[in-house]
Amino acid sequence: MAVRRGSYLFLGLFVTFSTWGVWAYVEVNMEDRVEVFKGDMAQITCFFNSSEGLGGTIIQWFYVTRGTEKQRIYYQDSGVNLLEQGTPFTGRISVNGTGATGVVVLTINNVQLTDELEFICLIRGLTEGVAEGRTKLKVFQTPELPAIEGVQTGISVNKDSPVQVGICEVKNGFPKPNITWYRNETPLQDIPGEVDVVPTVTVESSGLFSVKSKLNLKVVKEDKDDKFYCEVTYFVPGGTRMTETERISIPVYYPPTAVKVWVESPKGKIKEGDSVELHCQDNGNPPSAIISIKRLGDDDSFDTNILKLNVTRRDSGVYQCTAYDAEFEPYHGNTTVFVNYLDDAVVKPQESVIVDQGKDVTVTCNALSSLQTQTVWLKDGVEVSKGHTLTVEDASFDKAGTYVCVVTAPEIEGMETSGSLHVNVKGSPEILKPKETEMESYETTVDLSCDVRGFPTPEVIWSTSDAQVLDEVMQMVIDGGIQSRVSVQVTSDITATCSASNELGKDSLTFNIKSKGSGVIIAVIIICILLLAILGSVLYFLYKKGKICGRSGKQDLTKEKSSKDNIVVEMKSDNTEEAVLLGVNGEKQLPSDQGGAYLDMQK
Repeated sequence: MAVRRGSYLFLGLFVTFSTWGVWAYVEVNMEDRVEVFKGDMAQITCFFNSSEGLGGTIIQWFYVTRGTEKQRIYYQDSGVNLLEQGTPFTGRISVNGTGATGVVVLTINNVQLTDELEFICLIRGLTEGVAEGRTKLKVFQTPELPAIEGVQTGISVNKDSPVQVGICEVKNGFPKPNITWYRNETPLQDIPGEVDVVPTVTVESSGLFSVKSKLNLKVVKEDKDDKFYCEVTYFVPGGTRMTETERISIPVYYPPTAVKVWVESPKGKIKEGDSVELHCQDNGNPPSAIISIKRLGDDDSFDTNILKLNVTRRDSGVYQCTAYDAEFEPYHGNTTVFVNYLDDAVVKPQESVIVDQGKDVTVTCNALSSLQTQTVWLKDGVEVSKGHTLTVEDASFDKAGTYVCVVTAPEIEGMETSGSLHVNVKGSPEILKPKETEMESYETTVDLSCDVRGFPTPEVIWSTSDAQVLDEVMQMVIDGGIQSRVSVQVTSDITATCSASNELGKDSLTFNIKSKGSGVIIAVIIICILLLAILGSVLYFLYKKGKICGRSGKQDLTKEKSSKDNIVVEMKSDNTEEAVLLGVNGEKQLPSDQGGAYLDMQK
């Protein structure tokens, strides 16, 4: 792409009086400059007017060498169009236009940096003389993206003169690019003793320019938070453009001026038993290598910047961290650590209290704490009261038992303690009535239970209607009384009595047990006898009818003998001396025939 800059100028005018008595003239107009990117095509236009016409006009193109000499590259007259050979433009130029229109265009392909020259269009008439115009060709190359590199090692603020903090570089531009350093959004200019910008320009073998800029700075502590970058401006056809590097920070070393110590964990309030972690750090860069932590008032200190403690209330106090700079100058920082505590709950009266039935009793529960506390009372896991004081009104056996007070410090999760008190309600024994006291049993043993309330703890005795006192008794003391269990032998209907007594009175409970076991046995015996009688009658009936062992006398046992041995059963009747042998085939054998049967079985 070519950019033409400048107005058309009247560059050449030659006027003469011809032999025909007419004034002759020639004039040339050209642009001041044409701008193109390297590698693009450039077109330089020459406008002219001639009074002699096409046949009497000669057109020539020249370029001006570095030594200001003119070198012709093109010639044209009425009969010849000639591109000069052996010039830097050979093979890359062409000329359009014959002059008939008064416009001739010189085209240069694949423009190179060396083509940045001045070109001349020369018009000669036969009689009016010579006129020329000039145009400068400007060539541009966009540079590569710029790069920035900061120093990696720390820069001390104690340096007396500026030191190098970074380098910016842009390569292969044409014309020469320019580099400007910025701190944050402010351009940096040379200031003696503070800012020193050192540029270096290199002309590459290609003719392109590479520019390097070093920034030397007297660093101050505030520079640790600054961002540095470079702005590169470069020329293009028709104007200028700008690009920027990335932002960098520089490592600034400075001594400490203050020290900070804080509780890293836990966050919030601290309680006894917590693992506390104290951290210490100064505001120097790099941080001081010599740091110690101690509690004010203690002789011992810890050479560390992280201190871990499993704390009790005795660890409360002011902790001081000390850091030293390069000249071993100390700097201190303090923080206060307060360890909250909650002592064990104290219940009064202690352990247990005795109250008469129908009376009231008041107990208290307190725990010393560094924080506000809340107290609740529980019985059997159910909340029954709030506050440090518990009043049990109109005491009854139902209200006897263990009461637990739970004291918490709501400001710190998990901070709680507890205590307990057993309330005994004084009264005569009271046996809790079971669902059933009348029962029937098919078993020979029955388990009975008797739950008794009362204080002092009642004595329980079991007895039966046959005047036996049962001594194999299992007893367990429960809240407000006692639980007694016994196994009773049942051979017939029986009565068992649970008697409970203490110094204040007594109570009893009777269980009536009906035995179902003897009647069943008698019924079974009767049924068995009846079954045997029926069986005997059936057998006798069959015998009389001849269905069992035919009465025709001895039978041949070998007759119709089966593949299996005969089984012989001997039967006797209470009404006859006659014995009958039965075989598996249902035949009857008389006693006189038994010998043969036995012989046959032995075979």
